[in-house]
Amino acid sequence: MRRFLLAGLFLLPLGGFAAETAVTTPPPAAAAAQAGSGMAAQLGQLAIGLLLVVGLIFVLAWLLRRVQQLGPRSGQVIKLVASQALGPRDRLVLVQVGGEQILLGISAGRITPLHVLKEPVQLADAQTASPEFAQRLMELLGKDKH
Repeated sequence: MRRFLLAGLFLLPLGGFAAETAVTTPPPAAAAAQAGSGMAAQLGQLAIGLLLVVGLIFVLAWLLRRVQQLGPRSGQVIKLVASQALGPRDRLVLVQVGGEQILLGISAGRITPLHVLKEPVQLADAQTASPEFAQRLMELLGKDKH
């Protein structure tokens, strides 16, 4: 019996402490609601920030395209006449500078003039050049009108 009284005396202050903490801490349901609303607000802010960054990327890409189109197209002095790949990093390029055409060898980190042509090379087909892939795709789809 004496043990029970001593145990009760020691547990009495702890019981009072537990009662005080129960009064000062909010109930678990209210704490969960506050944490849930805080989490939702943070996720909302994160989503809005992400959308703003992605939107900014698209706006900058659009502006870059617009600025590149403003430059003079027909007044270029250097024109690429033809190009032929020789390997994964090597290619031959025929460039026209003014009235002179130069054959260049291009390799990794190096450009070498190979020959200066006395007479400019005239392209056999005078039609506007289109990318080979796009042209072949149009032929396969049956939309090529040539």
